[in-house]
This record gives sequence, structure tokens and C-alpha cells, in this order.
Amino acid sequence: MKIFRVLIFSLALFSIAHADFTSTNFQLENPVNIASGGESSSLNFKYLSTTSQLTQGQQSTSGSFTQNTGFLYFPTATSPVVSATPGNTQVTLNWTAATGILANITSYSVGMSTSSGGTYTYTSVGNVLTYTKTGLTNGTPYFFKVRSFASGLLLSESAEVSATPVGSVTPPPSFIGGGGGGNAPVTGVTFSGIAYPGSSVFLLKDAQIAASTVAGGDAKFKITLTGLSSGTFNFIIYAEDRAGRRSTLFTFPVTFTVGSNSEIGGIFIAPTISIDKEEVKKGDNITILGQSVPEGQVAISVHSDPEIFVQTVTNKYGSYVYNFDTSVLDFGDHLTKSKALKAGEISPFGKSLAFKVGTKTIFTASAIESTTPAKGTSCGSPGDFNGDCRVNLVDYSILAFWYKKASPPANVDLNHDGKVNIIDFSIMAYYWTA
Repeated sequence: MKIFRVLIFSLALFSIAHADFTSTNFQLENPVNIASGGESSSLNFKYLSTTSQLTQGQQSTSGSFTQNTGFLYFPTATSPVVSATPGNTQVTLNWTAATGILANITSYSVGMSTSSGGTYTYTSVGNVLTYTKTGLTNGTPYFFKVRSFASGLLLSESAEVSATPVGSVTPPPSFIGGGGGGNAPVTGVTFSGIAYPGSSVFLLKDAQIAASTVAGGDAKFKITLTGLSSGTFNFIIYAEDRAGRRSTLFTFPVTFTVGSNSEIGGIFIAPTISIDKEEVKKGDNITILGQSVPEGQVAISVHSDPEIFVQTVTNKYGSYVYNFDTSVLDFGDHLTKSKALKAGEISPFGKSLAFKVGTKTIFTASAIESTTPAKGTSCGSPGDFNGDCRVNLVDYSILAFWYKKASPPANVDLNHDGKVNIIDFSIMAYYWTA
């Protein structure tokens, strides 16, 4: 029996999956399939293993095979962003198209529940972006989700939104003179989702800033806009991270009826991105960095031939950094962009940045700012490695060079633990001046 307990403990040390297998004679906790076709046995049982997805976005190769794992290589899709607009005994749902990665979206289904997080009943609606659920009870709240499919394969699911059907509302009478009249604005809309910790999130209505907020430490945000008249409006959401980088735009048209309040949830704003070089000498690193959801995964695409995907993680502040080795790239022009993954939800790709692989290195304009100290900036701050009284992309590049390398200089190891890792980048972010 002691031998059996040691065997199970050794398996649990490498556990990634979390499922138990049991019988009348034994329980195998957290089994992990390390080698395809391997087996573990004792006098009472035999356990045969298979190869499964061990980690997100990894690749195993040999002279005769390649095994790709994770969301970089298998069909996935961005989550639809849904708006729910109530009407008389009905709710109209509109959603953004899910973007398939390695697959084309062919259909959607709409789920409805009478309680938040409850059991959902799904109805296939085909390859459309709108659906009206009728036969509902006025005054009763309903909850909805939308799923995307590729040839019957479920790829993504939206966040939950809710709406409460309302009866017909009689508009107030118009008034003549005395400053105008017309229908009183009685409708509203709420946008919610995730951006970046501490980021500024802006809501534009018909190209004008209508409201803004600051995302929390968990990157979640909510913006409510009231006092709207009935009609159709084009809304735009974007975020600006703490380094001043802007995200791509998220756009959504919404049609209001008098007395309705719409909810648009599940917005996942794409990561911000910047690079430290506009031209890089072939074989040198180019640093790719930005901000996204905290403690998530970021997939970085370098658009080459073929397209190259790499993966990194964000820290608790949502910051990410990756030193890309350009020795695998051809001479010429390239593009890079990023997307994020957290808790099964995938953001769209953010903006693309161009750089060139050549015979010399040219830093980007933001990385070669004037060395004149900024007003109110004191020299010698942690992270100011080149002594220009700023903490910017030049210092990022220096820190990135020593990332996970042995024996970094004492001034580069910001928390003095003998190594350069994501903690040092977090400290640098605190003193960021660019």
C-alpha cells in the first residue's frame, strides 16, 4: 500500500488536469498523461495514458512529428458582445460577429434563463446577428447568452445580459415655445466588460465623448448613459492604458424604443501594444509590450510567411513584455499584433504595428525621446537605467535584455532577488514617465 501511495503522489506533482478516477479498489487523483501510450500499474490496477493538451499554446517537435497544443493552434473564436433591448412582451438581441481563428463561424444560438447564472435553454437562430424573443411576460427579468458555432462545433459564448420587457409607453406631449419640446429622453444604455487595470475607458455617442470611467484593479468597467431619446445611435468604446497607449475601437449600433434600457455586456477590449524599434538588425531582439487583462495570457502574432505566434502572460497589473528573436524572420517589412485570453474568453486582435528587419537598429520615436529631464522629474528613479531622468521604452529594452538571464546587474534587478522577471517590470511600471 505504501508503494501505491507514493506512485499517486508522484503523479499529482505533475498534475494539470483535475479529475479523479475511482473504482472499488483505488482512487487515482489528478491523473496526468505525460507520455502517449504510457502506463502505470500495480497488483490491483493498470492505468493507460494518452497525450492531451498539457499547456496553452505550446509546441512539441521531433524529427518525425509535431504536436501543437493550446488556443494558438486549435479553432477558437472571440466572444459575441450582446445588447438586449426590451419591448412589449419581447426582447430584441443584437450581437457582434464572433471572429473565428482557424475556423469560420457558421451559426449562432441564443440561450435564455429566468435567473442569473441559471439553466439556459438554447435556440439555434442560424448565421444572423439579431434575434427577437417573443411571448415574454412584462415586468419579468430575463437573462440571455449567445453562442457561436463552426460547422456544429461550439467555439465561444457571450457574457450574460439581462432585460425586462415593458408595456407600451405613451410619449409625453410636445410643448411649443419656451425652449422647445418633443419627447422627453427616458431611455438608457449600460456598457460593461474588461479593459486594463487602472485604464481610462471612453464612451463615444455619434463620434462625441459622452461618458468615461476608470477600470478597476480587476480591469472590469461599467458605463451607464441615460437621458437618451428613442432612435438609433452608434456607440464606440475604447481604452487608454496607463502608459498612454490607446486600444482599437469597439463599435456597436443600438436602437432604442421609448422607455427601454439596453444592456451591452461582455466587452473584451483588445490589448494595447508598442515596440521599441522601427527597424531591427536581423538576429537582435525586438521588444513587444503592452497592457491587457491582469494575470491572463497574451498571444502575439508576427505576420511573416508563415505567420508566427508566441505567447506570454500578464502580471497582476495587466502588463506584458516579450523579447522576440528576429533571427527567424526574413529581411523586410513585418507586422505584429496581440490578443488576450482570460477564463475562456478571447479578445479580438488589437492594432498592428509595423517594423523592418534589416542590417541596423533604429529605435522608435517614443524610445529615443529627448534626454532633457521632464519638468518635475527627479533623476535616479528605479528603472532609469540609462540616466536620462526618464523611465521609458529605452529602459524597457534594457530590462528586457536581462529578462530571465543569469547574474543581472544590481541596478537592473529592481527587487534584488538575483533575477529579472515580471516583478521587476511591475516596479518599472510604477515609475514610468513616458
